[in-house]
Amino acid sequence: MPGQNRLMQGIIPPLLTPFRDWRTLDVAGLENLVERLLAGGVHGLFLLGTCGEGTSIDHTMQREVVDRASRLIAGRVPFLVAISDTSIIESLRLADYAAEKGATGLVLSPPYYHPIPQDDLKRYLFRVADHVPLPTFLYNIPSHTKTVLELDTLAAAFEHSKFVGLKDSSGDLDYFGKAAELMKPRSDLTLLVGPEHLIVPAMKLGAHGGIPGGAHLLPKFFVNIYNACLRGDENRIETLQRRLMELDTLYGGFYGASFLANMKCALSFLGICAGEFAEPLHALPAERVSHIAAQLDKLGIDAQTLE
Repeated sequence: MPGQNRLMQGIIPPLLTPFRDWRTLDVAGLENLVERLLAGGVHGLFLLGTCGEGTSIDHTMQREVVDRASRLIAGRVPFLVAISDTSIIESLRLADYAAEKGATGLVLSPPYYHPIPQDDLKRYLFRVADHVPLPTFLYNIPSHTKTVLELDTLAAAFEHSKFVGLKDSSGDLDYFGKAAELMKPRSDLTLLVGPEHLIVPAMKLGAHGGIPGGAHLLPKFFVNIYNACLRGDENRIETLQRRLMELDTLYGGFYGASFLANMKCALSFLGICAGEFAEPLHALPAERVSHIAAQLDKLGIDAQTLE
């Protein structure tokens, strides 16, 4: 059964930020995405993360996304807001705004650009924790930040009551398992996995859910994976894993394109949201669009398909 002390757990998709053009939010698309995800039974939403291009948009649009999404969610599920920034002041300002708009919690990665010694990182984390108004998840994504939240840094951070969980997108299951072990003494801590192909092994190591970008296409499918893992239903898990591998052919690095580019292209083709990006990312060329259209048809995914 889900832990009663945890802030959030389950399938918590990283909400995409749809754009009409490189500096204008696709408001209708945002509503379509929120409604699609909630119709699939997801347990929460995560705003302004990597899939939400949170670090690519200006602070005004960050607030617009939080404001509009919070009103669309309307209390139906809890939601998290990423406050990661190169400036601690901007992180704290966004944290305050998220709290005003009803966010359940925050998500914080190490500041990117400067490599950060772990002792400095520990001091930074405690400084943030002392000033944010909401419970906060740590976010380990060294491919993007150049800094690993090392295990002893995690252990030190979790001595502060404001830190309530970890989202790990490192893809390193050895690290993940060790993080799960060190988090066991606090029953209120939540461990979430980022890469969706690792949801099953991560839950066997102690994860309490995941943050799969693929849920934008098939939200109920990922909820089904989570529920099967909770039940320990190996036959069902095996069946769903085969579907997950098929889904990866749609957006899994074809032609070297990023997951995000492929996902937005697929959603645009289905008429759910526009396929534009914040700079410096750009929409896919025509040959990649043709591939994704063919894969959607092959996989039987249309605008009404949730699993």
